[in-house]
Amino acid sequence: MSSKGLIKRSEDFSKWYNELVSKADLAEHSDVRGCMIIKPYGYAIWEKIKDQLDQMFKETGHQNAYFPLFIPKSYLSKEANHVDGFAKECAVVTHYRLKNAEDGSGVVVDPDAKLDEELIVRPTSETIIWNTYKKWIQSYRDLPILVNQWANVVRWEMRTRLFLRTSEFLWQEGHTAHSTKIEAVEETEKMLNVYAQFLEQFMAIPVIKGVKTENERFAGAEETYCIEALMQDGKALQAGTSHFLGQNFAKAFDVTFADKNGIQNHVWATSWGVSTRLMGALIMTHSDDKGLVLPPKLAPLQVVIVPIYKNSTQLEEISNYVNELKQELLKMGVSVKFDNDDNKKPGWKFAEYEMKGVPLRIAIGPRDMENKTVELSRRDNFNKTTISQNGLASKISNLLIQIQNDLLDHANSFLNENTYFASTIEEMNKILNSKGGFVEAFWNGESKTEQKIKELTKATIRCIPLEESNTGKCIFTGQANSKKVLFARAY
Repeated sequence: MSSKGLIKRSEDFSKWYNELVSKADLAEHSDVRGCMIIKPYGYAIWEKIKDQLDQMFKETGHQNAYFPLFIPKSYLSKEANHVDGFAKECAVVTHYRLKNAEDGSGVVVDPDAKLDEELIVRPTSETIIWNTYKKWIQSYRDLPILVNQWANVVRWEMRTRLFLRTSEFLWQEGHTAHSTKIEAVEETEKMLNVYAQFLEQFMAIPVIKGVKTENERFAGAEETYCIEALMQDGKALQAGTSHFLGQNFAKAFDVTFADKNGIQNHVWATSWGVSTRLMGALIMTHSDDKGLVLPPKLAPLQVVIVPIYKNSTQLEEISNYVNELKQELLKMGVSVKFDNDDNKKPGWKFAEYEMKGVPLRIAIGPRDMENKTVELSRRDNFNKTTISQNGLASKISNLLIQIQNDLLDHANSFLNENTYFASTIEEMNKILNSKGGFVEAFWNGESKTEQKIKELTKATIRCIPLEESNTGKCIFTGQANSKKVLFARAY
């Protein structure tokens, strides 16, 4: 066992993940099966993710709105593929009132309060939004509609894990309406690129962009674009999706517009989303056996200053210096905490901030004050350096940028080192069983072949990479002119 009882990743990655989520104070299980409580520190990280994405959405012309949590059951029946895709995961509201039990045992559902039509707790909002868009859209002048909502959704899961798969989770879902297919496809690809940019620049997570196979597409979509990331245990994680919905939902809800010539046409649609699953990606990409590792751009607390002192005089001298430093850092946009809590020793504080992934720790004591130095400790690689107090705020700001870049470089190296090629099923299984990672291979494009490979390897086609056009022999059938795809075992 490593510090504070956190099991090593090499011993049990799944247990390590669960322990880290708990010990870093990110989240915990609720009394409602499959649901989670996101604790303040975990929610602070989610807020950083949310705020940055929200800014990027608005920079690309999108506006936020909010749509109801409840969806009439009949709406889901209007798009056949959509209802097939979500039917098994839907939570259903059948009554609207409780009453006291006659025997005094508590409250019971009032049988006289049955709804005329059951309501579905939203698993996703395409149906209720497209029913609304029918009222909003009459002519080409009303298009495009570029709307996003931040919300919670419910998909009843049998096996759950905090952040990665829960019955209720937080997310954003963009829903846009366009007058042409070209414009809708461009929107779908644009938002995929926004997601990829966010993961790489802010989460320091490199991703593979691609499209899903027909078997893996979003229910009701004509094409699903995705970004795939690789976790430290060699498993893939779908980090975001962007769907070209064609005219499926517009036809299901009869959403039409008059073009410039007065001709009625069905609207073209997209939807796209990321969720609190990104928290799981962040944890599993960077963290180590000491706890959480956070990229500075998403860390609620970027710098913590721990004083080392024996008496109040020493503490006062350190505090006077630190208060000036804090003000300089805050002006630079750096979040900083001076932890002068008398109830906890420096060693305890060091371990606590390591567990919570604070990118940079500063220790300063009487000798440092005499020498006009401080000790800096990086969380990502534990490098410690003693540097001059002269120009310290600028040095810290630059070091945070360096940490952000180093985390991305490290993750890129891991991705490259754990991406392989296989020409046979046996070779793929050998790679997956011994190393994990992404496996490039050729596939003949047939669903039955995809399913057979999945049965033999427990790996799925994560995506057909956008930047790949190579062809070769199918890994299962040997058929020529097959397309290169990316396989992995996944969360």
